[in-house]
Amino acid sequence: MRILPFVPAMTDVEAELRRQFTDAFEDAEFPVTSQMDLVPTLPDGPRTTFTAGDRTLSAMELAGTLGGHQDFPYESVESLVDDVIQGLKAEGVI
Repeated sequence: MRILPFVPAMTDVEAELRRQFTDAFEDAEFPVTSQMDLVPTLPDGPRTTFTAGDRTLSAMELAGTLGGHQDFPYESVESLVDDVIQGLKAEGVI
């Protein structure tokens, strides 16, 4: 019998934010080398907000919260969104 490591299930908030981040950033020209490369992909620029459950985050809040958690450049939207989600978890936002 093989024992698999425990992998916590993705919360509804996390899943919804992951979907919204992917939708917002998937049209960026990868690789992206800074947060500023992502601004043109946002529907309302830096005023864009992301909402899931009782959490609402603006793009500006994300930039301020995630500065130390991002590892530019990103080669794909998946790797970018993975780091965004991990950073939000590390900061206790989600």
